[in-house]
Amino acid sequence: MSVVGIDFGTLHSKIGVARNRGIDIIVNEVSNRATPSLVAFGPKQRAIGEPAKTQETSNFRNTIGSLKRLIGRTIQDPDLAIEKKYIYATLVDVNGTVGAEVSYLGEKHRFSATQLVAMYLSKLRDIASHELKTIVSDVVIAIPGWYTDIQRRALQDAAGIAGLNTLRVMNETTATALSWGITKTDLPDVENPRHIMFVDVGHSSMSVSIVAFSKGQLVVKASAYDRHLGGRDIDYALLQHFAKEFQTKYRIDVLGNPKAIFRLGVGCERLKKVLSANSEAPLNVESIMNDIDASSKLSRDDYEQLIAPVLNRISVPLEQALAESGLTIEQIDAVELIGGSTRIPAVRARIQEALGGKPLSTTLNQDEAVARGATFACAFFSPTFRVREFHVRDISQYPIKVCWERSEDPDEDTELVVFPRGNAVPSTKVLTFFRKGPFDLDAQYVEPEGLPGGINPWVAHFTAKDVPADPNGDLTCVKLKTRLNLHGVMSFDSAYVEEVEERDEPPAMDVDGDAAQPPAEAPKRKRVVKKIDIPFKAFASSLDSSILEKLKEEEAQMHAADKLVQDTEDRKNALEEYVYDTRGKLDDRYAPYVQSAEKAKLLVMLQEAEDWLYSEEGEDASKSAYVAKLDALKVVGDPIVARYREAEERPRAIAELRTTLNDYMSQAT
Repeated sequence: MSVVGIDFGTLHSKIGVARNRGIDIIVNEVSNRATPSLVAFGPKQRAIGEPAKTQETSNFRNTIGSLKRLIGRTIQDPDLAIEKKYIYATLVDVNGTVGAEVSYLGEKHRFSATQLVAMYLSKLRDIASHELKTIVSDVVIAIPGWYTDIQRRALQDAAGIAGLNTLRVMNETTATALSWGITKTDLPDVENPRHIMFVDVGHSSMSVSIVAFSKGQLVVKASAYDRHLGGRDIDYALLQHFAKEFQTKYRIDVLGNPKAIFRLGVGCERLKKVLSANSEAPLNVESIMNDIDASSKLSRDDYEQLIAPVLNRISVPLEQALAESGLTIEQIDAVELIGGSTRIPAVRARIQEALGGKPLSTTLNQDEAVARGATFACAFFSPTFRVREFHVRDISQYPIKVCWERSEDPDEDTELVVFPRGNAVPSTKVLTFFRKGPFDLDAQYVEPEGLPGGINPWVAHFTAKDVPADPNGDLTCVKLKTRLNLHGVMSFDSAYVEEVEERDEPPAMDVDGDAAQPPAEAPKRKRVVKKIDIPFKAFASSLDSSILEKLKEEEAQMHAADKLVQDTEDRKNALEEYVYDTRGKLDDRYAPYVQSAEKAKLLVMLQEAEDWLYSEEGEDASKSAYVAKLDALKVVGDPIVARYREAEERPRAIAELRTTLNDYMSQAT
């Protein structure tokens, strides 16, 4: 079993693996430790990750990012208005969820956000498999703590489509806490825990979590979020500022031209990094649009004034987390910063100001702590990787209630909050209902206004059809077990009734055989409780298994098609490389080992292959055609190469033979 943890990010994602007695963050095909969270579509194939990034500007209508922000949403979600500032593909409704309409293989296609995330996870799976030289199937995926039941289930569906088994969907700040705590050997006893505040300001959101650490465990005390406070909000404020300036200065409408927005966005990102270490920074964007080279500059003071509306919101989740934890800032032992945006001096200053000047720590890798924590969590499930025993107790972000229709009892309530905000995760509870016949339940979020965007507050539905009748004609007591599992997902696990039987206990055996013993007492009665399962149906927002299998098959077909296109391109490049490499060497290193007639024949074949490569037929041929052309060239070329290599290796072979002979001669004498 491979041990893989994924930090699923808005801008980039990271993959952690457990090996060599530690955690490594692996690199992708271009040796980057972070893979762009992008999926793009073209006339021949999909481009995912790094390939999607390289053609994002030229193919923006068919490139989808912010995948993490789209999954589990509907097209009516008001949060999508914010996401459209960062996505230039057409967002559409796909079977009740948001998706994208793109041009793929020369035709219009619609893919749901779940499918798009599945495509991206397939890419991450391939990167991990290539690095580990084995099939990767079991993973832990870190997601924002503000994800709802629908979003968590949608992510699990996406992982299933990608052929991944999600061992745990883990909150990002909890993964960070695990990364921090599992390596500590000096944690206190449970009676006097160490309280750490983790502040994560990433690309698109801010998360705060207060965690109590003691020997062998962590307990999340409180978490708070701002879903729309991140580095991209700062970038967008800069982009709007310069777009307005350039409209006056150059009379160009940058915001009306997506390519110009991309170019200006790259410049703003560069300027933001320079301002983190300097009091002033220049901005230069070549050919931003209409062949205009735009330039400007910005001081750090003006920069901080521009982003003040974003900075002013930083204190809110910090104060909320403190209030819900029941702790004061003096009781917080340390504040750990992660996330790329915490490198911005103004962001750090506001965090410190909101916390009363408390020192800020950066002992964790700010970019990779989440992936490392997710990988540690995955290692807990692995029989091949030994980790220190460490318990993780998370909490639920949103309260969940169960609703039902009133029974015959007019005084009966019709709803109950089963899992309040801050409930431990995982957690199991048993509910009791008195019914004479079939009944239904619905699980819903208690506070819909607190959910991300306009996400449906509905969580799950339960139906019990065959409730056994009470022998006395009374109401039947039905027990219903419900669970908030490791993924933060609610489920109805079982329904049953309890029958109590009284049985006679057999009398104790007379082992002494004493006739003088008094008469035996009447047998004692023993109460035996027997559970009788009630058949029920429960469903939530997860995709039906038949739909899941269909989407899994479609993804496998697209993946195979992408591989064929890539393999074909590789064979074409190999043929082209052979033509140029061999032609150059025939007049150089191969010259002493080739006959004139042989050389003339091979040169003609090389020229014919080159002409074919650049013809209409050779430009878009099949993989087998490129392989056949290369094999034909090698029939003539390989003997020449063999003679060259034999001549090159002969002196070394002779020297080794002489050494061996001398050794034997010395031993013989």
